[in-house]
Amino acid sequence: MGRKEEIREFLMSRRAKVTPGLAGIPTYGALRRVPGLRREEVAQLAGVSTDYYTRLERGSIRGVSDSVLEAVAGALQLDEAERAHLMDLARGANAPSRRARRRPPQQRVRAGVLRLLEGMTGVAAMVQNGRSDVLAANLLGRALYAPVFDFTGPSGPDAPGRLPNQARYLFLNPGAGDFYPDWRAIAATTVAMLRLESGRNPHDRALNELVGELTTRSGLFAALWAGHDVRIHTTGTKRFRHPVAGELSLQYETLDLPGDEGQTLFTFTAEPGSASENALAFLASWAAPPPETTAAGDPAGGSTDLEARLQAPPRKANPGKAKPSND
Repeated sequence: MGRKEEIREFLMSRRAKVTPGLAGIPTYGALRRVPGLRREEVAQLAGVSTDYYTRLERGSIRGVSDSVLEAVAGALQLDEAERAHLMDLARGANAPSRRARRRPPQQRVRAGVLRLLEGMTGVAAMVQNGRSDVLAANLLGRALYAPVFDFTGPSGPDAPGRLPNQARYLFLNPGAGDFYPDWRAIAATTVAMLRLESGRNPHDRALNELVGELTTRSGLFAALWAGHDVRIHTTGTKRFRHPVAGELSLQYETLDLPGDEGQTLFTFTAEPGSASENALAFLASWAAPPPETTAAGDPAGGSTDLEARLQAPPRKANPGKAKPSND
């Protein structure tokens, strides 16, 4: 989909979500042919002409000022993520073609961040990029997300060296619905995050290939992607049904790494005194290497290659039962 089509579909989808009642527009019982606002109503709320807004909705957004975009965002009642997405789409439209191709998010995690991951004991932690690739994880993070690390997706020429990917696991592994009790909600959130990333980095080849793969292989992904929803993932609670530790309900926090554009640190902790805290502690003991593998006085746990260790696959879990289909 081209940039103009992306803008058009996004603005139309947002306009359809705002009813006259939400916008404070009286209808007087008149029959309406659109589910949300009309173009002329959005234009009136934004303080622009109907012709001008119509051009915007058709994707002609080049040269539009931020103040006009903010007015349109207010008229459409966009939230923080939607406003950011609209601005990203506008930046992409206004940038010269030579400058529009931003450097893709880097894959390598800095040594300082790897040491931070290793030092977070009792906390499951990992670093992801905007494509939902897992770039690195500490011992407990790899154990918690063992099913994701074990799944590389359909075989292909690049499969052996492919990074674990949350979206690929969610939509292409039938067992994802067992690992995530709230699978559909997590799937919708993941697609919304990928859509937001596509606005920031429209020329990210790996992201476009991932979206193409999932759109072709998953009808649900295709339907969610067509909804043009976007979301910023910051904090909340996520439930797991782990093949080793059982049921866990963990609080997550996210932190964008300002020195590493496109990388985000995710941490998962349990409520003190809860059953999930006990389950997380059991998972940590299960994942811990045997004592004889730890060299005395070696803070890196016997390994001289910290990066290799934090990016190595975890121990494989044995689920012991078949997983339901997501269809």
